[in-house]
Amino acid sequence: MFRTLSVAAVTAGALALGACGSGGAAGSRDYIRAVGSSTVYPFGTAVAEQFARTGFKSPVIESTGTGAGMKLFCAGLGYAHPDIENASRRIKKSEYETCAKNGVKDIIEVQVGIDGIAFGESIRGPGMKLTPLDVYKAIAAKPFGKPNAYSSWRQVNPALPDMPILVYGPPSTSGTRDALAELIMEAGCKTDPVMKALKDSDEKKYKAVCTQVREDGGYVDAGENDNLIVQKISQNPRAIGVFGYSFIEENPESLKGIPMSGVTPTYETISDFSYPGARPLYIYAKKAHLRPIKGLPAYIAEWPKHWGPDGILKKKGMVIAPEDVRRKNAEIVANMTLLNPADLK
Repeated sequence: MFRTLSVAAVTAGALALGACGSGGAAGSRDYIRAVGSSTVYPFGTAVAEQFARTGFKSPVIESTGTGAGMKLFCAGLGYAHPDIENASRRIKKSEYETCAKNGVKDIIEVQVGIDGIAFGESIRGPGMKLTPLDVYKAIAAKPFGKPNAYSSWRQVNPALPDMPILVYGPPSTSGTRDALAELIMEAGCKTDPVMKALKDSDEKKYKAVCTQVREDGGYVDAGENDNLIVQKISQNPRAIGVFGYSFIEENPESLKGIPMSGVTPTYETISDFSYPGARPLYIYAKKAHLRPIKGLPAYIAEWPKHWGPDGILKKKGMVIAPEDVRRKNAEIVANMTLLNPADLK
């Protein structure tokens, strides 16, 4: 069953904000604060710009990465804490439990669109064609349990170019990094039946072997600024970048997508999830903040106005969710329906 808050509960939340919040005059603020995904960041700022035209102060959007943003979002209620979390993956059960321990129990989850964790190279690159197994062997710290000794792509796969492994990607705080681990690296790791069986017998060890990234220079943590990764690989035709698909869409003069298992990252292949790295994008909001934070309900309601086939988010590079998904999430926004934690993993 989904839950809704009574007026009394919302009022209690407002009082709690006044009691525990800080920031701004008299322990309050008159603007919305959002944290989280660098992938969702350009979409959040685009919606914020449209929202500001309606007469409200423009929300402050911070690109912290999904994981780091979840920690800030879940730290508590009050003016000192963010109202919105932008996320390039779904909130984890463990994160929700942290939220709940800190009083953040009533959360609204809205899927705002789709993106793909894309692999790209310079327009002057060699025309790489990869598989999840190639990626796993190239960037895992201990592929199949052994220290990574691969230094060139040809060692990983004889069909690949003889050039050094150099992958610029997101940090561990990023939802894009989580997607890299879950959608690509684990898929490559599980091609080995022993690793697939390890997931059932020792999940902690399985995660370490299948998702831990090498730290010897083959994989370079480029931080939360995906534009920096774009800049790095556009200047180096022997490097590969990992980022949200929208960055390839927005930089066709300098970047090209790398096919994964024969499927090139495009709007169509991400939209129908045939591309292995396709993933949904979300925003999360605290229901207790809806009244005391000026304009918060209106800001959330601004998203459905722009996530359709003719909306500004598509122009910004977002892959539009199917009509039934948009309709369902528009209803969540209209009713401010709460996330059911029983659905989380």
